Amino acid sequence: MKDLDFPLFVTKTSEDKKFDLTDFEGRKAYFEYKAGPEIKKLKDYMQKNSFIAYMMGKKSSGKGTYAKMLAEVIDKDKIAHFSIGDMIRSFDETMKDEEKKKELVDFLEKNYRGFLPLSEIMKALETRSTKVLLPTELILTLAKREISKLGKKTIFIDGFPRDLDQISYALFFRDLIGYREDADVFVLIDVPTTVIDERVKTRVICPLCNNSRSLKLLPTKKVEYDEKDKTFHLICDNSGCPGARMVAKEGDENGIAPIKERLDKDEMLIKEAYKLQGIPKVLLRNTIPVAKTNETADDYEITPEFSYELKDGVVLTHEKPWEVKDDEGNLSNSLMPPPVVVSLIKQLVGALGF
Repeated sequence: MKDLDFPLFVTKTSEDKKFDLTDFEGRKAYFEYKAGPEIKKLKDYMQKNSFIAYMMGKKSSGKGTYAKMLAEVIDKDKIAHFSIGDMIRSFDETMKDEEKKKELVDFLEKNYRGFLPLSEIMKALETRSTKVLLPTELILTLAKREISKLGKKTIFIDGFPRDLDQISYALFFRDLIGYREDADVFVLIDVPTTVIDERVKTRVICPLCNNSRSLKLLPTKKVEYDEKDKTFHLICDNSGCPGARMVAKEGDENGIAPIKERLDKDEMLIKEAYKLQGIPKVLLRNTIPVAKTNETADDYEITPEFSYELKDGVVLTHEKPWEVKDDEGNLSNSLMPPPVVVSLIKQLVGALGF
């Protein structure tokens, strides 16, 4: 990220070991090998303690993926990933149910404190636009309502703060939701816009189960070739899905163009949060300059790029390390999620002071 120094985190080992990072058991063995002592410390800590982590990164930077993978490694019963965006989207259904809508109004009448009248608040929820930020006071009130349902857990908050005025609110967020003794930490994520652009452009969705994959970066086990349009297609292999041809979402061909303004604001917020004093920060980076890859990460930790070839009627899949330019124009390799989570685990131990 321009103007910010996100240090390289070394996960490379001298031993000739290799793990399948796309498999649950493979990841389990990998994490124990790469961060076993730190995982034990976090597990012991969370027997009696919890903390609040604010995940800050550009849209589609992997915030939810990292938080959920950490929970998978440490303890899914003690860690919750709480997405502000998911919370707001959930109110689409609430607005359609008169009983739930009334419950929400009753809660807001008792708890909401802000400058907008409640009637305007309800109208904003009913006609919600992702381009318009809801008032901070409303976000905090709704978050308090939803987080109270989670119980006393470590919470990774995804999507807050979303504007400059909310950064200072974040420092008091744990108090507002009743976590007065909890430690809190900012988790700042650096993912180049070129990486996000490629993820969006190559993304495909199953029309039956909404499973998301990428023809270039995350294929399914089955790939078909269409003689008519002379292109390769992924066939969904999600558990329980009958297996449909995956298709690109309308507009994905434009990449990050429609969300460029949002990405610029996300980057500005990360830089502002970086300046804050008094709160520990975990700095995660998704890419490594190609010149540093061999000394920093093991081969299987690098995101592979896939290409396809039709030979004698059979689709052959070829794989090589994905190379992409970062925001400074350096040719870089992108990391798979697990090594980024190893960095998260080890830095959390330091940030929490043990």
